[in-house]
Amino acid sequence: MKNNLPRYTMRINKELLGKIHYVADYEGRTLNRELEQLVKKRIETFEQEHGIIKDSDSID
Repeated sequence: MKNNLPRYTMRINKELLGKIHYVADYEGRTLNRELEQLVKKRIETFEQEHGIIKDSDSID
């Protein structure tokens, strides 16, 4: 089954990566899902402060 989701490579400090792995395991999530949750929360906070982001489909 082919996954058509866009991919993004991220560079991160080993200590931070270890800690986010710990949090993900604690929450019963994969690392990817934990990072996705963090991104969603950050966007929600940003939009509450600055308004809804309308042109989010510009990523290829």
